[in-house]
Amino acid sequence: MNWDDLRIFLAVARAESLTGAAPGLRMDPATLSRRIARLEDTLGAALFVKSPQGYALTERGQSLLGPVAEAEAMLARGAEAGQGEEALSGQIRIGAPDGCATFILPQVCAAIQAAHPALELQVLALPRVVSLSRREADMAVTVSPPAAGRVTVQKITDYHLHLAQRRDAPVPGSLGDLRDLPVVGYIPDMIFDRELDYLDTIGAERVDLASTSVTVQLMMLRHRGIGIVHDFTLPSAPELRRVLTGELSLRRAYHLVRHESDLRSQRLSRVAALVVQGIRSEVVRLEEAVRRGEAEASRAG
Repeated sequence: MNWDDLRIFLAVARAESLTGAAPGLRMDPATLSRRIARLEDTLGAALFVKSPQGYALTERGQSLLGPVAEAEAMLARGAEAGQGEEALSGQIRIGAPDGCATFILPQVCAAIQAAHPALELQVLALPRVVSLSRREADMAVTVSPPAAGRVTVQKITDYHLHLAQRRDAPVPGSLGDLRDLPVVGYIPDMIFDRELDYLDTIGAERVDLASTSVTVQLMMLRHRGIGIVHDFTLPSAPELRRVLTGELSLRRAYHLVRHESDLRSQRLSRVAALVVQGIRSEVVRLEEAVRRGEAEASRAG
């Protein structure tokens, strides 16, 4: 069995499509289709159910996924064993929720990659929990730590959320006034983590402008409405300000989740440590910028 074919199988399984896997493999979808067909012929079994929606693993494909992913991890550990202590290289993929992926990880990854130019860092931003068992990513930032699975969990840092709206909008007198305002938030039936469900907290019965994306919600708030935002996003949206901070203040936490078998990888552990420290520093820096800006505005007013 050809390892290169197995590598292609792994990439398609993670991307759930040929077009999604093609850029990382530097192959065109037609070539990937032929290689998958060749592997299926070799094994005498279908590995994917193909449809216009993408490639879904069959039962045989699911049973192959774990061993192939483990083999990939072992090869990576073998390769890094020959590297010096200071060398960090190769591709590492980090899964993260939209807010962290958009407003925190870009600068964190840029700093890490600048210090280690041979590293190729990828950020996987999805409106769902990233699957480490399927090797969609090498590590994942989550809000709620997973309750099961062969994973390890490390708390990274707390972060804070408050109500925010346009600076030129009248400030509501209390949470009770929110019923008369358009509320911006998550699509209620598509919330993938219970920690992201803020409706009961603010006493809202509906969401008037909704998205699965924190970034889209922020853009909506730039035009209309009121909603819960991560404090660390506000430096990117100077049109917005926090309101009713004395009545409502939420605290959540980010956790770094890794597959337990990866703890033997010095390379992944070193990158994980850099990611954790970088996220901690960025959350502190951005939240402090918000507080400092409010204090300056208060003095000026």
